[in-house]
Amino acid sequence: MNVKPLSDRVLVLPNPAEEKTAGGLIIPDTAKEKPLAGKVVAVGPGTSEIKMEVKVGDEVLYGKYAGTEIRIDGTDYLIMKQQDILAII
Repeated sequence: MNVKPLSDRVLVLPNPAEEKTAGGLIIPDTAKEKPLAGKVVAVGPGTSEIKMEVKVGDEVLYGKYAGTEIRIDGTDYLIMKQQDILAII
């Protein structure tokens, strides 16, 4: 992959959605919730005002409607500003 985010943006690979409930029921695709966690795969350089606090490989939590979905080489990613990330786990 050859994507380099600009400014204070971060490229995140979302964790896969849950396939089964705790009770063992299979969740259909239409009822699956978007995951709210993922792994950082690329980080921009930041700006003069914003220092980048996340780095490649960090597991992060982000808001439900954070970022823009993009597809690169058949894989879905989210690109978002660092301020949309809620926590590093």
